[in-house]
Amino acid sequence: MIRLSPAAAAGVRDVAPVLLGVMPFGLITGVTGAAAGIDPLDMVFMSAVVYAGASQLAAISLIGASAAPWVVLLTVGLINLRFLMYSASLAPWLKRYGPGARLLVSYLLVDHTYALSVIRYAKEDESFGRRDYYLSMGVITWLQWVAMTAIGAVLGAALPDQLQLDFAVPLSFLALLVPIVTTRPALAAAVTGAALAIVLAPLPYSLGLVIATLVGVAAGTLTESAVARRAATRKARS
Repeated sequence: MIRLSPAAAAGVRDVAPVLLGVMPFGLITGVTGAAAGIDPLDMVFMSAVVYAGASQLAAISLIGASAAPWVVLLTVGLINLRFLMYSASLAPWLKRYGPGARLLVSYLLVDHTYALSVIRYAKEDESFGRRDYYLSMGVITWLQWVAMTAIGAVLGAALPDQLQLDFAVPLSFLALLVPIVTTRPALAAAVTGAALAIVLAPLPYSLGLVIATLVGVAAGTLTESAVARRAATRKARS
């Protein structure tokens, strides 16, 4: 029997509800790959290596349209730019760990585990096992993602049309938004990013998601600077 550290056990508990949203997301990705004519083994390999739902869906769409390989790679890279910001945010929390642990965390980095880890790290002190917490969430989420995309790829069109799973994708992200938005900068970033993501949804290759992410971060940063200036001004006057 595997005995988990307290931090790893906390990671398992925290990520469990999120997996309910990841499950249909993975199925959708696998089914989409099958519809585009991608071999199930290739689909599983993509999920294991790329491990990023939004960029995988965009890549599948391009592959199905016989796009050039460089177009597929460029699109995936653009959509995944947000992980650079995620990494920069996590780096201060994980700097005490070695390069091997940080490399593994970077490989397992996805939106859901990033959001949960930031929320948890802010609540805990330095004694908390941040590496164990993240890796427990990351490994479980990765295993489920690969398994569900494999099932979707194998079943393909065999799934009944009445089984509507698309709603679970945005809900799985919205569920993470509420506990994060606790300050004005976070609210500004969330509202700006969400509004732009809706407005720019028709853009091809999920470029709307990239633009919304970058502008949302910029809005949060500007709001944080404005709040800091107001606080400094009030302090100077008092």
